[in-house]
Amino acid sequence: MSNASQTPPRRPLGFGPWFAASMTAVVAVVGVAMGPLWGPVARMAAEARPHLPDPAVWAELSTPIRIHLLTALAALVLGAVLMSVRKGRTFHRIAGWTWVSLVSVTAGATLFIRTLNHGNWSLLHVFTAWTLMILPLAVIAARRHNVARHRRHMMGLFYGGFAINLLIAFIPGRALWMMLLG
Repeated sequence: MSNASQTPPRRPLGFGPWFAASMTAVVAVVGVAMGPLWGPVARMAAEARPHLPDPAVWAELSTPIRIHLLTALAALVLGAVLMSVRKGRTFHRIAGWTWVSLVSVTAGATLFIRTLNHGNWSLLHVFTAWTLMILPLAVIAARRHNVARHRRHMMGLFYGGFAINLLIAFIPGRALWMMLLG
């Protein structure tokens, strides 16, 4: 009789469980960061009234916030296109470098946005650090033709970075909220 196990080898976890775990961590970070503000946030959410973008709100925003919003929205649209087209082609490479540039500027602009925490960085700047660390690793993976790692990093940046931060951007009282719903 053999000593070999009769159970099949375990498969590594796929993208889904890692994504779910990271989203749980994001919710926890945002929950802690927003701690005492949940009451006023709930009151503002109850009073939401969708409307066209308010140019007065845009005029009041600082330059880093404007840069951040414009590059983030452009990266969101381009990222959605990149997720839906065939990979490895010339368009993918050119659009990918453009997306990396947009995300770098978006993350860089957040280093100058300090209005949430009385002139200091807030807990949300953890996402900036994460983006600035993962983005070069994703590019290195692509240049080394490590497609699986490149895909994992870029999908994490796009879905984790943009999908979650878009939800955070619409927390009542923040710029996008005021511009479109406030």
